[in-house]
Amino acid sequence: MSSETLTGRLARAAEQGRVPDLHAVIAVHRGQVILEHYGEGEDHLLNEPLGHVRFTPDTLHDVRSVTKSIVSLLYGVALADGRVPEPHEPLLRHFPEYADLAEDPRRSALTVEHALTMTLGLEWNENVPYTSAANSEIAMEMAQDRYRYILERPVAEEPGTRWTYCGGASALLARLVEKGTGAKIEDYARARLLEPLGVTSFEWSAGDDGVALAASGLRLTAPALLEVGRLVLDGGRDLVPASWLEVATRPHVRIDEGFHYGYQWYAGDGWTGGFGNGGQRLYVSSPLDLVVAVNAGQYNVPDQPTAQVVLDEVILPAVRA
Repeated sequence: MSSETLTGRLARAAEQGRVPDLHAVIAVHRGQVILEHYGEGEDHLLNEPLGHVRFTPDTLHDVRSVTKSIVSLLYGVALADGRVPEPHEPLLRHFPEYADLAEDPRRSALTVEHALTMTLGLEWNENVPYTSAANSEIAMEMAQDRYRYILERPVAEEPGTRWTYCGGASALLARLVEKGTGAKIEDYARARLLEPLGVTSFEWSAGDDGVALAASGLRLTAPALLEVGRLVLDGGRDLVPASWLEVATRPHVRIDEGFHYGYQWYAGDGWTGGFGNGGQRLYVSSPLDLVVAVNAGQYNVPDQPTAQVVLDEVILPAVRA
């Protein structure tokens, strides 16, 4: 397999209109870069238009909900340091400021693992555009107290029963890291994960209250996103405990046939990954010795096929050949 073959596959997919709004893709197979492409197009910083951008290896890009997967890595680092609760521990025990909520036995049954697996059983809806206050994540960011907003949502079902996509779960996890370490999540990320990986340029968007958006706010270059994936493929090196990666990236709750969720990571047959609005994708496959990072600009549209086409029609057929 040659890089030219993959470049040709990608060019054909682009000519056929199969990969609209592709901003960047990098794939590393068996330690070698097999595809690296940078495009151009309209981009946004969350909901703020940035205009027409020509993307390069140095261009910061929203990774949107891949941020959640990186928060999971930071949780594992803090857990190894004894700074955050074990997954089985009661969640509200570590939010004593909401003692009134803990009086509800249904809420007191919540554990950290329910946040890690997005099985809190609370009413939460992110199936409307992220430009609307009807979206629970946006409503959380608009709330006077985002953590109370999450924890006081009506109880919809027994925790641990069903996966419901929930940016609030990621916000709770980041807050536990901040409580335990005494550092803002963005500072902890810089010191314990990103700078040790050689990532010196990044941004973490914050809400109006100055709190970093743990569900969707991280901005990385495509090579930096790839390095996070390589870290996962390499078992965490000396930065993230291998034991945490093993449990975080394995299936814990079923989303659909062949599609599961771990601890803020998606999991399928032979792969794990982080997904973000617009077509952001971090794909890691140990059996294939493959890491792929994709940035795209299909924000807030119903179908966002670009990243999946890049994987399914360009990269994976060549790697498996």
